[in-house]
Amino acid sequence: MKKKFLAAILAAGILATGCGGADDKKISDDAKTFTYGTVAYGVAMENVGTNPHESYSGWSAIRYGIGETLFKFNEHMQLESWIAENFEQVDDFTVKIKIKDNVVFSNGKKVDGAAVKKCLDALIKNHDRAPHDLKISSIEADGQFVTIKSAEKVPALLNYLSDPYGCIVDVDEGVKENIVVGTGPYKAIKVTDTQIDLVKNENYWGDVKPKIEKIIVKSITDGDTLTMAMQNGELDAAQGLPYSSLKLFKNDNYKLSQVDTSRIYQAAFNYKTPALQDLNVRRAISMAIDKKTFTDVLLEGNGAPAVGPFPANLPFGDDKVTAAPFDLDAAKNLLAQAGWTDSDGDGFVDKDGKNLELRYLTYTSRQELPLLAEVAQDSLKKIGVKLEVNATDNYKSFLKSGDYDIFSKAIVTAPTGDPEYYFTSHIVSGAVDNAGFYESPEISRLEDELHNTFGAENRSAIAIKMSQQILDDCALFYASHLKMSLVMKPNVEGFVAHPSDYYEIRPELAFRD
Repeated sequence: MKKKFLAAILAAGILATGCGGADDKKISDDAKTFTYGTVAYGVAMENVGTNPHESYSGWSAIRYGIGETLFKFNEHMQLESWIAENFEQVDDFTVKIKIKDNVVFSNGKKVDGAAVKKCLDALIKNHDRAPHDLKISSIEADGQFVTIKSAEKVPALLNYLSDPYGCIVDVDEGVKENIVVGTGPYKAIKVTDTQIDLVKNENYWGDVKPKIEKIIVKSITDGDTLTMAMQNGELDAAQGLPYSSLKLFKNDNYKLSQVDTSRIYQAAFNYKTPALQDLNVRRAISMAIDKKTFTDVLLEGNGAPAVGPFPANLPFGDDKVTAAPFDLDAAKNLLAQAGWTDSDGDGFVDKDGKNLELRYLTYTSRQELPLLAEVAQDSLKKIGVKLEVNATDNYKSFLKSGDYDIFSKAIVTAPTGDPEYYFTSHIVSGAVDNAGFYESPEISRLEDELHNTFGAENRSAIAIKMSQQILDDCALFYASHLKMSLVMKPNVEGFVAHPSDYYEIRPELAFRD
């Protein structure tokens, strides 16, 4: 058997032990309620509730300090231990993980191998994405150890287990009124579609103990309402403020924490739409949308124009791939080559007596998405393409019925610090979120290679090829990478933006005297 890997190079980087925390000498315990407003919680994001085994609700569990995973990511998106103490890579298909001896659920129950096995068994049984990611064939528990065998090579297994759906919860306690029992510094006492009420977990096992007695997480999806609530003092902190509002908080009355993330604003072309089955049409649209105006003007410089799905600060990011440049004249020529010209002089290109009209679907709870829709509509009008925008948080019904030609969304592409997550969830044929029904034999071949390749450098090289293939096929349009911004009152400490877009409520959170 191979030796333990606490410092081994993983698919996403180096496993390292975290250290440090808030300066307890400067921060005192405070019974005051911490009120947090966010656009990132709600029905449209599929993360209502706290059950990590349901859709994207694990994001809420991990964001708001309820749940923790076996491993977590540091600020460089490298894995480090969390609930797990260490692991041993037995062979290409088997990993043995030791659970820390002192970890307990918020109900006081000890977390051992059996509890982890129950949780992971339930995850595989109930979740839509996890079984496809993990490929787990069996799980065995022995004391503080859990041994996981995969049906095939899964080089990024520990990365996937660090996805929010991997939060370890007490399955025996079940899910009661959308509440699960986790291991985090806080526990939920009330959960609705628009609010989560949390209290300090008195049984928290970590070295840094939670300092806030009560936390209220409010879903405020309207940007203006969120801005006003922060300005008039209703909130102690806010996430997701409109970029146009951030300048209001860049003064001594507030603190701002920002970090680059892999969240992308993208648009998938529906391959079931006859007009979009033509590569020239997809390329023309991709070349016509003015992403620089979107990032520089509408996002006020708080985003970076995207080339592909991953930001340049990742080893498989934008600086390694190329895409067709913004060029309206070239876009018009491509449409003409595809047979789309303005034969009747109405300002829109037509073919066989029909104008090129496309249905653009997006949602409003990510405030920047309707802005991107406006840019797309205006840009495409300049090349004679009519765009009908449907911005609704009821978008899933339209996805289900197929009433769209282009679907734009915001997605974190590398939440596990590894590129495979994005490809398996959004790109490969049959992926849960492959909204464009994109199919590519080359992508399938490369994904198979990626799935069986160990080592960060080798995996990055394959990911670059896959991203370039997507761009060559113009399967999706990538607009901008998001800069994560948290605004808070000046007396708030330990509230720091993280590149994973996960860890928001942490035990270090406190009010400074």
